[in-house]
Amino acid sequence: VQLQASGGGLVQAGGSLRLSCAFGRPFGVGGMAWFRQAPGKEREFAATINQSGGDTFYANSVKGRFTISRDNVKNTMYLQMNSLKPEDTAVYFCAARNQPIISTSPADFIYWGQGTLVTVSS
Repeated sequence: VQLQASGGGLVQAGGSLRLSCAFGRPFGVGGMAWFRQAPGKEREFAATINQSGGDTFYANSVKGRFTISRDNVKNTMYLQMNSLKPEDTAVYFCAARNQPIISTSPADFIYWGQGTLVTVSS
């Protein structure tokens, strides 16, 4: 399964960005997630969504500001990021798994995109 993340860029604090993750698999994938890795830090969980899109879960650091969604017809997952903060600066990775349910653990995801850089200036 190929995952292609896009939509990163430079934005001022308080601004918004929408990340996209196209998954190239005609019969779909299971649960998906966004992780992020800031410079000098370990990769951390941001948001996850189940196969149908009806179940989501967020890290406390992004809850209320980020919204994860997916369009299984377009084979694309999204992360709408609002009220961005400088501490949101990171490379954002999309990930997918065969199981249909959500997960917050990187070890549960076997398919990974290449990452897209989000930089939030103060």
